[in-house]
Amino acid sequence: MPEGHTLHRLAHEVGSAFGGRRVRVSSPQGRFAESAALVDGSVLLDAEAAGKHLFCELAGERVVHIHLGLIGRLDVHRDVAEVPLPVGQVRLRLATAGGTPAAYADLRGAIVCDLVTTARRDELIARLGPDPLRPDADPMRAWARISRSQRPIGDLLMDQEVLAGVGNVYRAEVLFRHRMHPLRPGRTLRVGQWRAMWDDLVVLMAEGVETGTIDTVRPEHTPEAMGRPPRADDHGGEVYVYRRAGQACLVCGSRVRTEVLVGRNLFWCAHCQPRFRSRAVQ
Repeated sequence: MPEGHTLHRLAHEVGSAFGGRRVRVSSPQGRFAESAALVDGSVLLDAEAAGKHLFCELAGERVVHIHLGLIGRLDVHRDVAEVPLPVGQVRLRLATAGGTPAAYADLRGAIVCDLVTTARRDELIARLGPDPLRPDADPMRAWARISRSQRPIGDLLMDQEVLAGVGNVYRAEVLFRHRMHPLRPGRTLRVGQWRAMWDDLVVLMAEGVETGTIDTVRPEHTPEAMGRPPRADDHGGEVYVYRRAGQACLVCGSRVRTEVLVGRNLFWCAHCQPRFRSRAVQ
């Protein structure tokens, strides 16, 4: 499933291609046809992301709400000579309604594509935890939940009502970078540890928006610095532990471990991320 940086990158692409322009809205596949007809010919005001949700606001307080899910994708094409006929199962098409340069965007495979009001959009965003990529985010909202919870921090980081936008890659990597065992209970963290992880996520995810990839290794652990081959994985990016189970840790050489937690795979280094031991029972 795309992580939050992907949605923020898409919001920027949509806003740049269509912001302030009148758009044709259609549903070649047919599943969004009734809603598309209500906003066809409207001006697209802006696009924004919150966590793993994308919101495209149109004039008249109407918003197209998109959640890509596991297989969804939104392809934005800017500066085209002409808008071609749709190919395949296109749930939603946005296209410029005149003027130059022409642009279009096709949505396929999303689990959510709904037309909602701006008020409903605001409700959906309010239900999410703080998003490290949004300027209005308050990390202490997440801390209020984490500091009271016995659930593992590896579980809490993936709960979109606690923290929005973080997926399996950023979870694994930020925990490694802060030497935090993924099964450590949330309530055992200190606020300084949480703030350090939050600040790290803000930087890492912003870099992901810029590059379109997730790279989390520090300069001393890049392939060039270590004299090792680049990571060979269809996910891309240089990472410490994500999808590296059984391979040597880039820092200590121990084998990276994996385990399933709440239906998703954890990845960690037992040496660099030792299991938490409460002083109360020592």
